[in-house]
Amino acid sequence: MSSIDFSLRVRLSRFGLSVFCAAVIGASVSSASAQWTQWGGPHQDFKVDGATLAKEWPDEGPKTLWKHEIGDGYSAISVDGGTLYTMCRTKEKNKKERREVVMAINAKDGEVLWEHKYEAPVAPGHVAEFGLGPRGTPLVEGDKVYTVGVSGHMNCVDKKSGKMVWAHNLWEEYKGTFLNHGYSSSPVAYGETVIVPVGGKGHALMAFDQKTGDVVWAKHDFDNSYSTPKIIKVDDKDMMICFMAREIIGVDPSNGDLLWSHGHKNEWRQNITLPIWTAEERSLFITSPGDGSENLKLVKDGDGYKVEKLWENKKVGVHHTTAIRVGDCIYVSAGGSGGGPSFIQALDAKTGEVKWKERGFAKANFLYADGRFIVLDEDGNLGLAECTPEKFNIVTQYPILKKVSWTVPTLVGKTLYIRDQKQIMALNMG
Repeated sequence: MSSIDFSLRVRLSRFGLSVFCAAVIGASVSSASAQWTQWGGPHQDFKVDGATLAKEWPDEGPKTLWKHEIGDGYSAISVDGGTLYTMCRTKEKNKKERREVVMAINAKDGEVLWEHKYEAPVAPGHVAEFGLGPRGTPLVEGDKVYTVGVSGHMNCVDKKSGKMVWAHNLWEEYKGTFLNHGYSSSPVAYGETVIVPVGGKGHALMAFDQKTGDVVWAKHDFDNSYSTPKIIKVDDKDMMICFMAREIIGVDPSNGDLLWSHGHKNEWRQNITLPIWTAEERSLFITSPGDGSENLKLVKDGDGYKVEKLWENKKVGVHHTTAIRVGDCIYVSAGGSGGGPSFIQALDAKTGEVKWKERGFAKANFLYADGRFIVLDEDGNLGLAECTPEKFNIVTQYPILKKVSWTVPTLVGKTLYIRDQKQIMALNMG
C-alpha cells in the first residue's frame, strides 16, 4: 500500500467520508459552514455559506433530532466540530444559590459533555423581570472557550474538559459600566488577544492575552452598552467597531487606538444590534430603538477616518434582534420594544426608504441561508420566509418553543440549534 493510500484510509476512517470529501472539494466552503464559533457566525453577519435546506416542512414542522432541558439564559449556541457550547443558569429552587454554567454538548445527541459552574450572583439593581441571564455567547478560539456572564464574570476554559484556565471579574476588577439588564456583550478574538467591552474611565474596551488572561491594552472612557464588537476590513486594514452607550466607535484592534466615533443616543443607552458593514460601499448600518437607523460612510481622514451620514430613518429602530443585508435591502424586525406590534421590514440600503413592512411574526431574529430567511420570534414560532425588495412571503411556520425566545438560532450544515429558557433543541432543516 502506498503512503498516499494509507493516508487516505486513515482520514476516511477518522473523519468520515462526507467530511473528507467536503475538504477535498473546497475547504473554504466547508470551514465556513461546519462551525459557528462566535456571535453572528463565521463572518459576524448571521449568514450561512453553502447551506442547502428543505423547500418546505411537513405539517408537524421540521424533524426534531433531540431536545433537552436547559437553565435560564439567552446565550446563543456556538459550534466547533461536533460540540456545542452555550451558557445558562442552574435551577436551584433558591434563586440566590443559582450559579452560571458554561457547558459543552454533544451535537449528535444533545448529551452534556462537561459543565463549568461558578458562583455568579446577579448585581443589585438587575432587572429580574427579563431573567437572570447569562446573555453573552461563548467564543471558541483554538483550544479554549471564552465567556462573560451576566454580572461581568469572564472565564477562559479548556474546550475539551471545561477546566478553568483564567478568569476576571470585569465589573469588580475594572469598575465596568453596570447594566441593569446584565452584561450582554460576547467576546471577540483578534490575533493572540480576546477583546471585550467593559466601559468606564480608561477601559471602555479591553484586550486580554488569550493564553494568560494578562491585560494587553485597555483604552477610552466610553460607557458600555449591550452590543458585541465586530471586526471589519477597511482599506485592507483591520478595524474593530463597537456600539457603546451613546456612540459607535472604530478602533485599531491591535492597540485600541481610536480611529473615529459617531454619536448615536437613546434614553435607555441600549445600542445592541450588530452593525452591518458593506465593504464595497464603505457603508455602516446602525440601528437602535430610540435613535432609529442610520447608514454611515467611513472616509479616510489623515491617519484616521471621518464619518459621513448617507441617510437616517428615525421611524425604524431595532431593539435587540438581528439585521441582515441581502443585495440592496436591509431586513429587520422593528418595533415591539415596549410590548407594541412588531413588523418585518425591508429598508432600501441606498436611501433608508421602507420598501414594505408586514406582520406574521412577533419580534424576531433572522438567519439567512439558501436564499431564504429562517425566522424565530419571541413567542417561539419558527418559520421560513422569502424576503425580496418587492415582497415578504411566509413559506412555512410552526410553533416550537415557549416564550420568551430571544436567542438567535445557529445553523451548521442542515442542523438548526435553537433554545429558549427551558430547553435546547436540534432540528433537521434538510
